[in-house]
Amino acid sequence: MTNAIPRLIIAGTHSGVGKTIVSIGIMAALRDRGLRVQPFKAGPDYIDPTYHALAAGRAAHNLDAWMIPRERIPALFAHAARNADVAIIEGVMGLYDGFDYENERGSTAELARLLAAPVVMIVDARAMARSAAAVALGYREFATDAPWAGFIVNRVGSEEHGRGVARAIEQATGLPVFGWLPRADQLHAPERHLGLTPTAEPGPWSDLIALAAALVERHINLDALLKAARKAPAFSTPALELPTAPPIGQRKPILAVARDRAFSFIYPANLELLQAAGAEIAFFSPLCDADLPREASGVILSGGFPEMYAAELAANRSMLAGLRQAHARGLPIYAECGGLMYLTESIIDHEGRSHKMVGLLPGHSRLGERLTLGYRLAEAVADSWLLKQGERVRGHEFHYSHWEAGTASLPPAFRLLPTRRGQPERREGARIGSLWASYVHLHFWSNPHLALRFAAACRGSGFEQKETVSTGQN
Repeated sequence: MTNAIPRLIIAGTHSGVGKTIVSIGIMAALRDRGLRVQPFKAGPDYIDPTYHALAAGRAAHNLDAWMIPRERIPALFAHAARNADVAIIEGVMGLYDGFDYENERGSTAELARLLAAPVVMIVDARAMARSAAAVALGYREFATDAPWAGFIVNRVGSEEHGRGVARAIEQATGLPVFGWLPRADQLHAPERHLGLTPTAEPGPWSDLIALAAALVERHINLDALLKAARKAPAFSTPALELPTAPPIGQRKPILAVARDRAFSFIYPANLELLQAAGAEIAFFSPLCDADLPREASGVILSGGFPEMYAAELAANRSMLAGLRQAHARGLPIYAECGGLMYLTESIIDHEGRSHKMVGLLPGHSRLGERLTLGYRLAEAVADSWLLKQGERVRGHEFHYSHWEAGTASLPPAFRLLPTRRGQPERREGARIGSLWASYVHLHFWSNPHLALRFAAACRGSGFEQKETVSTGQN
């Protein structure tokens, strides 16, 4: 299959240069012109894609070349963008930042090469004039064989400042500057301890996106950007091999997926895989609903910010009881990060207040000051409804809480293997009956058997369904 989808990567010199604001401005402005825009986010991020989805009117997908086998990335891209007019991919951190200091693994630069996607780099011109050209030239020369398209200058103080910086960058690099955006306090998206505030929560999201789009339309040469996107070369991709659903007539298991202000961290690709494997997705709110969806035969408690809504979660006693009953009936329950916190006996918030939770996991989850962050290589220590002993999956951790429990006697969910020299091996999470809980967020395309087994467990058929997809390399 040949892929000729117009595409651009919006990269940055470092985190905080305004990649998300510029990206959503471009997405919304192109959408306003009547184009079908497919958004993507490089790396393991749940929050930025929520802004992309609002701006583009389509679900945003993550492309992470460390969690997902590299050879699968082009197929995933082509599948998600199959009926789009243009794809806009927001990078992660700085252009060359990824898993290692020594190479491009997991970086935006690696993704640009895998997708032959032209790179548009954002340079933050605050407190800089001609020096911005030295920064741009350094990035340009660090990897001259990268698929460069040009630059956008952000946060300029005046038209004169913007013109001067743009001229200096073009003279130094020989690449075009597509425009510049002014400093605008109104363009600041609200943040909290894990980054931007998710758009699942109340906020001025529509106004923010409309302003970003208006500024992009006014100050950025969108026609030139589109021309650069359409110059991206065609490349061959194999068809994406989705799991084989059960035969027609076999009961579709209903998989209850938590999604509300407190729980919103889940990859759309994971849900698509589960649906392809035969599951029917039914969203529910642990905050507002009295019980799980009717006839639910499995549960996903995704990550999010349960600590911000702990009092409301504790007050919904019927939902707490419903989850305890679901576990007693043997329904497979899969919990990641915030979902794990919700399943402990209580959440202890930033003010030290304790809020009673489901109680299926012993101990308490407590908010702290130390961020746990990084990619994880996880190995199953025993056979279960989700993984077989010795199988490996890739994921990431990103949390300020920790689980206070005497978990030494509990069967762990994973053994986390060292990914760097000198890093210790450690146990992670827990398995209690049909409950699987861990702080590690998994991308199911690291091992598509996860979706097959989850759907099979919901049907009560164990591992009987034939597995038809390759796990790739771990």
